[in-house]
Amino acid sequence: MMPGNAFHPFPYDAFQQRAIEVIDSDTSLFVAAPTGSGKTVLADYVIETSFARRRKVIYTAPIKAISNQKFRDFTARHGEQVGILTGDVTINPHAPLLIMTTEIYRNTLLEDPERLAAYAWIIFDEIHFLDDVERGTVWEEAIMFTPPHINLLALSATIPNVEQIAEWIRQVHQRPVEVIVETHRTVPLSLRYQCQNRLFKQLPDLKMQGYHNLDDWRHVHHRRYGHRYQLHNNRLDTLVQELRHQDHLPGILFTFGRRRTEELAWELSGIPLLEPEEQRRLRALFDDLCDKFQLTQDRTAEALGRLIDRGVGYHHAGMLPTMKEVIERCFTSRLMKLIVTTETFALGVNMPARSVILDSLQKRSDDGFQTLRRREFLQMAGRAGRRGMDKEGFVYLRVNPTHISFTELTRLLNAKPEPVHSRFNSTYATLLNLYRRHGRALLDLFPRTLYYHQTTGARRQMGLQLMERKLDLLGSLGYLTPKGLTRKGDFGAWVYGYELLLTELHEHGHLSQLDPVRLAVLMTAIVYEPKPRMLAPKLQHRSKEMSELCKEPLLRIHKEERRCQITPLTKAPAFHLTQALEAWMTQAPFEKVSALCEVDEGEIVRYFRMAVQLLRQLAESPVSETTLRDNARATLHRINRGVVDAEAQLRLG
Repeated sequence: MMPGNAFHPFPYDAFQQRAIEVIDSDTSLFVAAPTGSGKTVLADYVIETSFARRRKVIYTAPIKAISNQKFRDFTARHGEQVGILTGDVTINPHAPLLIMTTEIYRNTLLEDPERLAAYAWIIFDEIHFLDDVERGTVWEEAIMFTPPHINLLALSATIPNVEQIAEWIRQVHQRPVEVIVETHRTVPLSLRYQCQNRLFKQLPDLKMQGYHNLDDWRHVHHRRYGHRYQLHNNRLDTLVQELRHQDHLPGILFTFGRRRTEELAWELSGIPLLEPEEQRRLRALFDDLCDKFQLTQDRTAEALGRLIDRGVGYHHAGMLPTMKEVIERCFTSRLMKLIVTTETFALGVNMPARSVILDSLQKRSDDGFQTLRRREFLQMAGRAGRRGMDKEGFVYLRVNPTHISFTELTRLLNAKPEPVHSRFNSTYATLLNLYRRHGRALLDLFPRTLYYHQTTGARRQMGLQLMERKLDLLGSLGYLTPKGLTRKGDFGAWVYGYELLLTELHEHGHLSQLDPVRLAVLMTAIVYEPKPRMLAPKLQHRSKEMSELCKEPLLRIHKEERRCQITPLTKAPAFHLTQALEAWMTQAPFEKVSALCEVDEGEIVRYFRMAVQLLRQLAESPVSETTLRDNARATLHRINRGVVDAEAQLRLG
C-alpha cells in the first residue's frame, strides 16, 4: 500500500496510486479491476481534485438506482455542489458535480453540447455496459461524441479486452488513454460448495462425494453397477446455520426470479438470526424508514416487517422503489443478516457483505436454462468481503449435479471473463440529430464506432448498410431531405426510442387533440413491454380508441421497416396498464391501482415513470404544438405523484 493524501485518510493500493498519478497529469484513464477492489476511490479523487481546481465533473451510471445512490452519497459529502439528471429527476442541473444517466448525457451531446463546455471530466462507471444488448449503443455513442476538452475516467469490472476498447477510444478521440488493469483483490475470496445437503471446501471432495465421481448426472442412469445414486436436496437452513456457526454473516443470497426471492426469504424466516438488542434496533430503523417513505399502511411493508424481526429481507424489481430503498438502508446498517435478491443488486449498488450465496448456477434465457456467464458470476461473487472490515470474503455455491456438470462448474470457476462486444444500433432519433449537423456525411462517422473497430469484412459492411437503410426509411417517411430535417424530423429528433409512432401521430394532429387521461393511456401503452406469453387485455373504451388511433400509422411504419429490412419493427402499444392508470389519474390510492392489473407494483411505478419521462420530452420539444406542450405538462403532473414521484423520493434523503 502507498501513502494517501488529504483527499483520503487511508493508504492507497499500488494500482490506485498509479491511477492518481495519471489523473494528476490530466490524462484520460481506463481502469479495470475486480468488484470491491476500490475503483470508486478514483472517482472520488477526480471529483475532489476538480473541485479544488474549480472545474466541473459529470458522473454517469448504468442504472437509476446507482445514480440515486451516488447522488445521496455525494450530497452527504459535497452538499449543494451536487446535481442529478435522470429523465424523471432534475435537481440542481447546473451543479459542478452532475450525475446523469448515460442516456441523458448522450442526448445532451447530440442536442446541446455547448451545455457541457465547463465540464473537465466524465466518469463512466461500469463501462462494460457497452456489452448490454439493449443499452450498449447508448454507451458507445456517449463515448464517441464526448468532446475533446472532457477527460474520460472509465471504470470497469475485469474484462479481457480492456486494451482493445482503450485503443478504440484513443483512435476516436486522438488522445492518450492510459490503461491500468488490477487483478488482485484486497479482500480474497474463499469458495464453498453446498451439494447433496453437505458443505465442501475443496473441488476434489465435491467431485467425489457430491457428484459420486461422475461428471454429468444428466446423461447417466442413477442405477449403475448395482449402486443407486441418490440426490439429496440442498436445504437452506443447513447452509444458513453453517454461516451463523462460522460467523460468515451478513450475507447476500442471489437468486434468479422475483417469486423465488420471496419464497427463499420466507423459508429463512424460521431461523432467528438476531440478538434481542439487534432485533429492537433493526425494527426501529425499519419502522422509521417506512414512516419516512409513507409505507406504514403498505401490505408488503407489513409482511416484510415480520421478516425484518428475523434479520431477513428481500429485494427485487417488482417492489415499490421506496420499499426497495427501505430494505437497502436496513442492510447497509449492518443489522440485517441476510438479504435475498435478484442479480440486478450486483450491478453496482454498493451493498457489500461478508458472504455471497448463489442459489443456482443457471438462469433462464430465451433458449432455456443456461449456465451463468463468467462475468455475471464475478459481478455477484465480488460483493463478498467488505474492504476494511473483512480479512476474507466467502462465496457459497448451491450445486445440483442434475443441473450442471462438474466440467461446466469448473469451467465457470476458472474461465476468463467474456470480452466486451459492441452492440451498436443507433436509434432513429440519434440519426436525425446527427443528420441535422452532418447531413448524409454522418455515415462517415461509422468508422469511429467500436463496432467498426471490432469487425471486418461482411460484418462491418452490414453495420454500415443498416445505418444507410435507416436513413432511407427516414427519407421515405418524410423526416429528412437532401437539404436537412423536415418539421417531422425535428420532432422525431427529440423523442428517443418512440420516434416514429409519436411523430406520425403528432404530424396528423392527433396528439394535441387528446385530453390528459387519453394522452396518459397512450404514453403508458407505448412504453409498456409485456412479458413473453403475457395475454393481451380485453380493450376497454379509451384503450380501444387509442389502439385504433395507432393502427394506420403503425401499418405504414411497419411496411417501410420491412421494405428496408429493419428489425425489430417499431413496437405496438400494449394496453395492460390502462385500468390501473385511469384509476391513478383519478387520485385513487396505489393499493387500489395495483389490484387492477397483473403487473408487480415496482413494474407499475417503473412504467408510469417512463410515461412521465416521455411526456416531459413532449412538453419540452421546441416543435411540439402549444396545445400538446400544455397537455403533456398537465398530464405528467397528474401521474407524477406519490410513489411515482422519483424526485420526491430522492429529496426525502
